[in-house]
Amino acid sequence: MGALTLGLSGASFASNDVYAAPYALRKKSIETDVLVVGGGTAGVVAAIQAGRAGQRVTLIECASQLGGTTTTAGVAYPGIFFAWGKQIIGGIGWEMVQEAVAINGDTLPNFSIPHGRQHWRHQVRLNGALYAIIIEQKCLEAGVDIRFYETPTNITFKNGFWHVETIGKGIHAEIKCKQLIDCSGNAYAASMAGYPVLREAESQPGTLIFTIGGYDFDSLDLEMIKEEYEKAIASGELVRAEFRGNIVGLLKSKGDNIQHVAGADATTSESHTLANIQGRESLLKHLKFLKRMPGCEEIKIVDMRTETGVRETYRIEGEYQITHEDYVTGKLFSDAISYSYYPIDLHIIEHGVTPKHLADGVVATVPLRALIPKNSQNFLVAGRCLSSDRLANSALRVQASCMGMGQAAGAVASLAITQNKQPKDVTISDIHQLVEAHGGIVPGA
Repeated sequence: MGALTLGLSGASFASNDVYAAPYALRKKSIETDVLVVGGGTAGVVAAIQAGRAGQRVTLIECASQLGGTTTTAGVAYPGIFFAWGKQIIGGIGWEMVQEAVAINGDTLPNFSIPHGRQHWRHQVRLNGALYAIIIEQKCLEAGVDIRFYETPTNITFKNGFWHVETIGKGIHAEIKCKQLIDCSGNAYAASMAGYPVLREAESQPGTLIFTIGGYDFDSLDLEMIKEEYEKAIASGELVRAEFRGNIVGLLKSKGDNIQHVAGADATTSESHTLANIQGRESLLKHLKFLKRMPGCEEIKIVDMRTETGVRETYRIEGEYQITHEDYVTGKLFSDAISYSYYPIDLHIIEHGVTPKHLADGVVATVPLRALIPKNSQNFLVAGRCLSSDRLANSALRVQASCMGMGQAAGAVASLAITQNKQPKDVTISDIHQLVEAHGGIVPGA
């Protein structure tokens, strides 16, 4: 094969050019006050809060951008921030959402109009790419040291500090920190640190977010397509559960949040790889099927996220576990540090999801104890890996709720350092005061 020459104007390739040294793994030692593992919805807000409170903050993220579910997985509608005509989640997360809406020229929903049983009417639609840039800049402005493409390999507690070894592209780092916040989504750091984690034998399915186009839905023979769809399922060409048995729904929605990937698991690189492959393979099979249908010959993929979004993996065993009963009755905990408002939203692979809305006036709260692994030191979590049962977690895991608990976790970590206390011993009123100073909303205010 001949050499490929690129016509680079002004480039010189003389014999005395300097070439890079062979690949070598560079070792690096880092000292920080707060280490946040995971740059998703909760992790970004936790890092910014700790940074704005004056702490040195390091944020490690195994992917190439921040935002997690909202950006990489494509669920670019974080909600819900208002309940029963009152805002219940604000602060840093809301600040970033508002900025993304303003820069993109979008319009916020009218929150004064009750959403009724259609909670999606209060979702804020974002430009995911723009949001990823904005939250990255917010981190940098707060002094956060962002480290992409790195993941922990070993976590130990020695002499009052956490020592976290990470591996990345050409980098082997050891990070020494005073407080560690696990926002990995799957309690990865907590498990590695030796704290108990739990999950059910069967987890909720994941979803690959995409958009399809190239057809006129109103002109399609939907009855014929449904008949052919049933034949394809019977022959084994398609699997009913992959799109909830609703081929018309797929065409009507043009994709979005309709797919189900059974067993999608982001716990390891192997399981996450499999989830991504299954999501893309399922889309391709259905696309090929639809191209045979009259009126769908020109169907095409308009957009597709880079990863299959995962709803459920591991959760910590915390100092307290939020139960379904706690959530649906709106229990106000004595150590409540943030709100959560979303229907119980458990996805079942065979039947899709039927949200169970909260009763009128009910708003759930998140206790500090649910963010602290049992018998831990200098350790917090935020996001969907908090201590909760499966039904409660199906509502607590949504982005707005994760933003609220992320800001609280960042505040607790900062106060634990300045007051020389364990997170569980930080006074709740001090937490509320710091969160409110940064625009957050706290229970009972």
